[in-house]
Amino acid sequence: MAGTSSAIVAGLTAAAIGAVGFLAYQAQANAPASLSGRPGANASSSPSAGKAPRHSPTAAPGGSGRGERVVYSVDDDRVWLVTGGNRVQRSFKVTPGTVDPPAGSYWVTSRSSATTGTDGVPIEHVVRFTSVNGVAIGFSAAVAPRAAAADPGLRTGGIRETRADGSAMWDFATIGVKVVVIR
Repeated sequence: MAGTSSAIVAGLTAAAIGAVGFLAYQAQANAPASLSGRPGANASSSPSAGKAPRHSPTAAPGGSGRGERVVYSVDDDRVWLVTGGNRVQRSFKVTPGTVDPPAGSYWVTSRSSATTGTDGVPIEHVVRFTSVNGVAIGFSAAVAPRAAAADPGLRTGGIRETRADGSAMWDFATIGVKVVVIR
């Protein structure tokens, strides 16, 4: 019986250490950049972190087409709102979900002023443009920080913006506006 108790204690200890590590990661990922020790606005939290951005934050990315459009770079974790005159109206960093859309052209298909994200976070200014294997992909702004850690296996397609950037996206990306996803 002593061997079984030791195995149970060891298993519980390993699970507790894993949970604490995951919660620490979540806390760091959701803290403001000024408190989290994360790089500043020009760096990315994606796998390309530490690399120079592929696209200028101030100019419409080459190869993203012409006319009014939202351009989303998966590699740079950045969005550009581009007017019909090919002028960047606004550019900002985003935090992607766990499921990335493939590169290509899409159109805004639905919008919600407020709802709850698949991760349980209340969100606003939701602008959806595609789905990948049943996971809706779109831009949104969290109304408040997450209160608890998300399920690590959860597949999410929400590309999170600040509330100010979400408001700008909401005003710009109405139904039918083109969304171009680039690397």
